[in-house]
Amino acid sequence: MKFPQMPYERPAYDKLNAKLQDLLVRFKAADTAEECFAVYKEYDDLCAETDTTISLAYIRNSLDTNDEFYDGEVEFWDMTGPKLDEILNQFTAALLASPFRKEMEAKWGSLLFVNAEIELKTFKPEIVAHLQEENALCTEYDKLKASAQIDFDGKTLTLAEIYPYGQDPDRAVRKAAEEATAKWYMANAERFDSIFDAMVKLRTGMARKLGYKNFVELGYYRMTRNCYDAAMVAKFREGVAKHIVPIVTKLKQAQAQRIGVDTIKTYDQDFNYPDGNAAPMGTADDIFAHARKMYHELSGETAEFIDFMLENELFDVLTRPGKSSGGYCSTLPKYKSPFIFANFNGTSGDIDVFTHEVGHAFAAHLAWDISPSDLQDSSSETAEIHAMSMEFFTWPWMEGFFGEQTNKYYDSHLSGALTFLPYGVMVDEFQHHIYENPDMTPAQRNQYWLQLEAKYRPWLDLTDTPFHDEGRRWQAQLHIYTNPFYYIDYCLAQIVALSFWAENQKDAKAAWAKYRRLLGFAGTKTFVDLLEDTKLPTPFEADNIKVVADAATAWLDKRNIAI
Repeated sequence: MKFPQMPYERPAYDKLNAKLQDLLVRFKAADTAEECFAVYKEYDDLCAETDTTISLAYIRNSLDTNDEFYDGEVEFWDMTGPKLDEILNQFTAALLASPFRKEMEAKWGSLLFVNAEIELKTFKPEIVAHLQEENALCTEYDKLKASAQIDFDGKTLTLAEIYPYGQDPDRAVRKAAEEATAKWYMANAERFDSIFDAMVKLRTGMARKLGYKNFVELGYYRMTRNCYDAAMVAKFREGVAKHIVPIVTKLKQAQAQRIGVDTIKTYDQDFNYPDGNAAPMGTADDIFAHARKMYHELSGETAEFIDFMLENELFDVLTRPGKSSGGYCSTLPKYKSPFIFANFNGTSGDIDVFTHEVGHAFAAHLAWDISPSDLQDSSSETAEIHAMSMEFFTWPWMEGFFGEQTNKYYDSHLSGALTFLPYGVMVDEFQHHIYENPDMTPAQRNQYWLQLEAKYRPWLDLTDTPFHDEGRRWQAQLHIYTNPFYYIDYCLAQIVALSFWAENQKDAKAAWAKYRRLLGFAGTKTFVDLLEDTKLPTPFEADNIKVVADAATAWLDKRNIAI
């Protein structure tokens, strides 16, 4: 079914709750393992239908945050979701306590039950009101950013629309665009502070109600961390500081020399070449036409997938007023359909976000028939391997997007993958510190962000705009507000994606086969087990970080990108 024709109808909560309660009673009363399997299938199907309804509401609201109908539906689900969590939590407890657990583990594997035990650690009925308020605050943050109206260049622009000016060859234009964006953030600084203050207090309160010292432990459980802990993540961050920061510092020195500036200001970060960055040719329609050709040539499965996505209108990529910022891939289980959301702005990022989100969507497409549905969903760091690696597997087709600028794209994309890592671990370290010290004032948070800037991005000159030199840049990062402790997953996955990039340079067919094997496991293996199975390097070993970084810099050195 085409996305615009997918019907949306809010279910009556009382009826939905009654169905779930009936299934719970029947599951507990099952006399045989086969009866358990049958009832659980009914439960799984009902959850899929409900999840589809919820996804439709949130997707359509993000497409137009000014749509009053879907604004109301999101408000309803923000309040109703935590109430549903209570009954779903009871079902999880029943699953773990079932006398037929041994038979279910034999059929489904043990990971489903490991994850279920973690899930029980994240919820009690006493925190329902807290979860409702947290949802409302996340929606408020998203709507605040979507409301941005920035007067610049004789136009009124959204945050996505002003972004390309940060890549203008004229440094004065880049600076002016940065100042205009920063002015908007500073005008809303108190709202950003108050939203985050409320979030930190709420999350800390929930953690303490659940018996944890602070939100860090609860945050890890909410992310279903089932094979590594905060100490391993800290070790990874230090590996990035030791092995990646010096490399990126050299890359940035080379960039400054290349574009003719003494230091890299905040408005120079994304400008790589004196005659301008690589930008995709043609319109969005041209991009989709070449993307279809690309995925038809990559593999038979990707050909079938891209046709399905395009024919069912499962993309929305054009930016417009009122549309939420950023990009994402969501899923509509009832229709076995992913949905890709983006904000094209005429930069190379359009291609990056397209291939990235297609990586997520293709993985979901391959997993629809895995049962139960919990095993369709990879852990988030594994899901980011799917996405970030797809960015590199599509390199052989980049000339169709960039023409004579293709080599610029290659260099910027690869150096950008390295440059991202220090920023990504900085976001993660910031969140750990905030939730370990929940009584920090907004000024103290900003000061700590500046300390991390000095540690992880010493090449960056923050002066000229109060937004940056006051340490407020973190307020632009959606994940800090709405998805705590998610951001490190991009960094862990980036190391693995760079490994795939290196293998793809040597033997594209073998690299794709390994990637396809990885996709096939979906959510049936932990992140660490998956890497062991596919013989990919674990990011938790500093030597592995150095190996992939050295491979990338050696390639860039040959092209005179690094010094």
